[in-house]
Amino acid sequence: MRKKVHTVAKGRKNGLYSGISEELSALMRTGWADTERRDLRLDEQAPYAARRRARLSARFPGERLVVPSGNLKVRSNDDLYPFRPFSGYVHMTGDRARDGALVMEPRPDGGHDAYCYQLPRDGRDTDEFWTGATAELWTGRRRSLAESEAVLGLPCRDVRTAARDLAAASGAPTRIVRGVDPALQAAVTTDEERDAELEEALGDLRLVKDDWEIAQLREAVDATVRGFVDVVGDLSTAVASSERWIEGTFFRRARLEGNSVGYGSICAAGEHATIMHWTDNDGPVRPGDLLLLDAGVETRTLYTADVTRTLPISGTFTPLQREVYDAVHEAQEAGMAAVRPGAAYRDFHEAAQRHLAARLVDWGFVPGPAERAYELGLQRRFTMAGTGHMLGLDVHDCAQARNEEYVDGELEPGMVLTVEPGLYFQPDDLTVPREWRGIGVRIEDDLLVAVDGHENLSADLPRSSADVEEWMARHAG
Repeated sequence: MRKKVHTVAKGRKNGLYSGISEELSALMRTGWADTERRDLRLDEQAPYAARRRARLSARFPGERLVVPSGNLKVRSNDDLYPFRPFSGYVHMTGDRARDGALVMEPRPDGGHDAYCYQLPRDGRDTDEFWTGATAELWTGRRRSLAESEAVLGLPCRDVRTAARDLAAASGAPTRIVRGVDPALQAAVTTDEERDAELEEALGDLRLVKDDWEIAQLREAVDATVRGFVDVVGDLSTAVASSERWIEGTFFRRARLEGNSVGYGSICAAGEHATIMHWTDNDGPVRPGDLLLLDAGVETRTLYTADVTRTLPISGTFTPLQREVYDAVHEAQEAGMAAVRPGAAYRDFHEAAQRHLAARLVDWGFVPGPAERAYELGLQRRFTMAGTGHMLGLDVHDCAQARNEEYVDGELEPGMVLTVEPGLYFQPDDLTVPREWRGIGVRIEDDLLVAVDGHENLSADLPRSSADVEEWMARHAG
């Protein structure tokens, strides 16, 4: 009988193979070609990432900084969720690998030496490359450390020594982004409040986009526009199916032109349009109702668009739908007019909300006068959320940035944000007439703050009710 080496592949309890024979192990270790790539060039994002690291370095002289990329998460047994790295890591390195970390080691001159920990390729001298938890024959080829160095322009080290290296490091206080990599976090002794300041700084540094990032966001928005055209062309099929057909139609475009969708698509028909974050997308699509489609393509470099249009499924708004839609469009116009350098970040939100408050007073749904209704926030029963947010690597980008730099700050050229007012009349809201109940309208565009005002990156999608109807007629399937 042949000797067996007991190995349980990938941690599965009930696998069909209980072990590996010595002969199989030897067979698997031989006959493999050299696949090292020696033709790789520096990624076009690398010089931008280096400048971002220099800005981070200036914020924390004399301190060791650790920014992990994150780990795979188990969905069930040996099935894993799709991996997406921590956005701060991506921004500082241009890398999208799992199980990595950026370490910035302080120098005596106040600057930092930066290097990346990476999970290297599996060698062919053990069984790990075809049986291990990170086996390349199961999950696909990774870059070697040398390949990563060529692409990222950073020295790269084996991440399997990272926890030990950080635990043994001395001579400088350390900060780490918490909640991303438990093993690395456990290896260092840090202060929670000081760590939070590092995460804030990473958010601050993403507020103003560089030229490379703006190009990525243009790409994301352009692909998103094509996805919306796809949906309009497929609406007749969706009517015979459900909201899931719409979700699948847009997802196909996102996977074709980018990495995926930047967030769970909201494909809300009928009264589902009154639910701010409806992502079940399992309801009927009926002629005569409205479709609120909130979706964005995420590029392969992980920058996302975030666009919403509310469309009459039959191609034409009813008079009441048009009245609500036009009110939201006018509010968006008021909000967009307030987006310019030097304006307070809150200005676009306040301009749009004031307009909606006035319309709700006109309709008799909240008591006036309009300014008092706005000051008391009465419009929020029907508007629900703020009028926009920063956009970039995350759909709600820079969420951990300091308030004084973000929501209480001023707009600067290079910032990218959404302007997305809405009105939502819930199906069970007895304070409005029956015919208004179940109507939800949101219009959302992605704006780049420019030197002389702003640029609407998603301007290729129509916004006025008349233009929406004409556009749908042109693209209807």
